[in-house]
Amino acid sequence: MNLRTDIAHERQETIPKNNVDGVVVSKWTEEETEITLTEIKTNEAEKIMDKPKGKYITLKLPEFSHESELTDGRLDVLTKQIRSLLPEKAKTFLVAGLGNENITPDALGPLCASKILSTRHFENVLEDDLFLSKLNPVSAISTGVLGQTGIETAEYIKGIVKIVKPDLVMIVDALAAIKKSNLCKTIQITNTGITPGSGVGNYRKTIDKETLGVPVISIGVPTVISLENDENMIVTPREIDTIVKRASSLIAMGINCAIQPSADAELFLALS
Repeated sequence: MNLRTDIAHERQETIPKNNVDGVVVSKWTEEETEITLTEIKTNEAEKIMDKPKGKYITLKLPEFSHESELTDGRLDVLTKQIRSLLPEKAKTFLVAGLGNENITPDALGPLCASKILSTRHFENVLEDDLFLSKLNPVSAISTGVLGQTGIETAEYIKGIVKIVKPDLVMIVDALAAIKKSNLCKTIQITNTGITPGSGVGNYRKTIDKETLGVPVISIGVPTVISLENDENMIVTPREIDTIVKRASSLIAMGINCAIQPSADAELFLALS
């Protein structure tokens, strides 16, 4: 049985020969947050891991169903790790929330996109306003899913990229895990792009630098797992509505803080 996972270090742990040549795993702790960096460096490792070459950062957090402040240490760690993957010269951004807002475990992306501070439409006043002049141009969209729009998500985003011409695209999407210990407790950030639906066997077109022509960072939280004795049975926690709401708020704040370093986190708290 081949249980599917979007989480890179889970995939690495399922490989019989755990130490795969070309895969480097580093672990450390910051602000009581466990961080794992999985780097896939070679073509051979890419094949074995069944994931593209690049960096995969996972943050192990308290479960999102637990009450906590958005501005605690988790936000600082998340913001720092997102910034670590940003290209140095990136100044204009497109944030795309993937998923179906009508299906709670898949609503992470749309909810997150609704909380991003969009500033591209301020372009004509940016230079004249002391505060706005410090903000980077940002656009945010919710793509919906193929069954709703009749348009492949990759095609949708590619069309927007041609118009907006961002330096970087950031994708937010719900993920799948195989370990209960990671369910709704992990945020993964990667610079490899994303293949929507791959974690649950519903593969769509890949969204990455090759597809869009600009770098892509994807961020997600595993909201479902496969049952060990039935990979066709996907389950999710009963508190999933609270979990997705809080996870989307934290990720949106992390993105806002990472791409708008001149603004204060309190501004983004109002949007969360």
